[in-house]
Amino acid sequence: MNSIPPSADIEISVDDASTQRASLVDHHVGARIRERRTMLGLSQQQLAKMIGVTYQQAHKYERGLNRISAGRLFEIAQVLNVPVSYFFEGLQPGVETPPISSRQRMFLELARNFALIDNDKHQEALSQMARALAAQSQAQQRDREE
Repeated sequence: MNSIPPSADIEISVDDASTQRASLVDHHVGARIRERRTMLGLSQQQLAKMIGVTYQQAHKYERGLNRISAGRLFEIAQVLNVPVSYFFEGLQPGVETPPISSRQRMFLELARNFALIDNDKHQEALSQMARALAAQSQAQQRDREE
């Protein structure tokens, strides 16, 4: 008779839990790679070329579909100019990292583009405009609440 020992069931469930945790970590690390790449204004194609992988592989890394080896993660950290620990910041056990919203993506692109402006007067003008628009929005919000 081919029976499976009772301990095999326990091992399978432990392996499944371990795989699920790893998957959450892979998704989180991938999201952090995507976030940093966006901040730097790099395309997936550019990142892939810089780390010596195909576009498809870089895409799978960012989606958390493929695991990233320690050596590859170190290389990605160097290319993106961050410590390896950056990719694990905000990671909470058992909690899936929510996908970046379109508003967050817009903020990252705004910050990246602002940093690329090499004229201090233009940066200051843009900063003043943002302050004025924010003050106007707050005043309108107060008026609506009254």
